[in-house]
Amino acid sequence: MHIRATAIVCSARSHGETGVVVRLLTADHGLVGAYVPGGRGRLLRPVLIPGNGVEAEIRARGPGQMPSARVELVVSRGQWMSEPLPASAIGWVTTLTAATLPDMHAYPALAEALSPLLDAVCHAPSARGWAPLVLAYEVLLLRELGYGRRSGERPALPDGADWPVFLAVFDRMGQALARHLFGDWPLADRRGDVMGARERLRELLARIDGN
Repeated sequence: MHIRATAIVCSARSHGETGVVVRLLTADHGLVGAYVPGGRGRLLRPVLIPGNGVEAEIRARGPGQMPSARVELVVSRGQWMSEPLPASAIGWVTTLTAATLPDMHAYPALAEALSPLLDAVCHAPSARGWAPLVLAYEVLLLRELGYGRRSGERPALPDGADWPVFLAVFDRMGQALARHLFGDWPLADRRGDVMGARERLRELLARIDGN
């Protein structure tokens, strides 16, 4: 396997003394897991922040081997990781993507939607501008995975004008995600980790109007 692609870092986990295992979302190959030698070092650590856009070269010598990757930073979103609300939103959508998409299965619509969503989180004047896009991404992910097609499963998506209404729809969408994507997971703790990221985002969004 040899892949060269622009990608979004969706997760990064330390592996060994100096390496990092990443999951990268690409347009043509979907989610790709790879080992980045030296990923915990001073130069690469800020590159492998979830949400960052990178240019990746991914190679595997054989079908049973973990691919290795070389990455170069294209778009940094690291500076927003010190701000609680943007950091929580970036953490949620990247965690959701990494936890639910199968490896090496292309979802071009999701790859196309995720980068503008992350840009909006970083640059919109307030969460009212990007929070509806988070909902839209969740609905798109459910649809791409084959869920949410039946009547009543896809709630109408509000804008941020009526915040209590938006939060109510946000809560219903969280229930749909948990039911469809994690309802039969045998690893309850892992499900809690994933949905816990959404719960943290919900708590911060509620503080906007004190709801």
